[in-house]
Amino acid sequence: MRIVTFNILGGRTQHDHEVDVSVLQDAIRDLDADVLALQEVDHLLQRSGHADLTALAAEAMGATDHRFVAALAGSPGATWTAATGDEQPTDAAYGIALLSRLPVTGWQVVRLPATATRVPMWFPGRTRPTWVRDEPRVAVAATVAAEHGPVTVATTHLSFVRWWNGRQLRRLVRALSGSPRPLLLTGDLNLGVDRAARISGLHPLAAEPTFPADRPVEQLDHVLSEPVLPAVAEARLMRLSDHRALVVDVDLAADPVSRRRPGPRRTPAG
Repeated sequence: MRIVTFNILGGRTQHDHEVDVSVLQDAIRDLDADVLALQEVDHLLQRSGHADLTALAAEAMGATDHRFVAALAGSPGATWTAATGDEQPTDAAYGIALLSRLPVTGWQVVRLPATATRVPMWFPGRTRPTWVRDEPRVAVAATVAAEHGPVTVATTHLSFVRWWNGRQLRRLVRALSGSPRPLLLTGDLNLGVDRAARISGLHPLAAEPTFPADRPVEQLDHVLSEPVLPAVAEARLMRLSDHRALVVDVDLAADPVSRRRPGPRRTPAG
């Protein structure tokens, strides 16, 4: 089964602010994912031409099931409020999406709070930090009916605040503790691979730098599993985004015994 996680930067390239939906759809088609996890997804926002990027991605990959989950109601960098889950399909929003060509038998949404105070960010060309309001974060998980049995695939986009994203990851892993195994946790975690594995207690299936896209020096995007599964991974440069897409081909048939019960659990660390 091919799992892809991709922070799409709202469908833009890292060098301009234009969204060409045909470029997005071509990229999604080329990735040929069975399950696709997207972060920084615009939904009916003016900056992306009021397009439903999740629906366009679903059309391109031939997804039978897909779900967009808003983290923000409104537009990042402009006027927004924390999404509650009560937004209407016609509301402008920004968040994450999970899409599958395999049938999905159940969904779970986990809301992860942002920090309570503004936090400093350093921007290129500035000598002093800018104090910004962190965005609320959310995760979505799907129970996917794969050939060899159910698989839980989850995705999220965690905070850039180092001391906070670890808390969010621990909370998410706890929320998924009762989900069918294998578990594949994907997304832009804003963590390196060693710290992501240590905090989550899950097994990294890829060790590939993904950011920045043109000359990646760090891995922010991950596919973590429980139990450990054989996998082949690559970080693929696309025509959009400031991240590379992380493509992971997972062998779900390798250990049929572990698929009938949860694998050995490691306690999430700090």
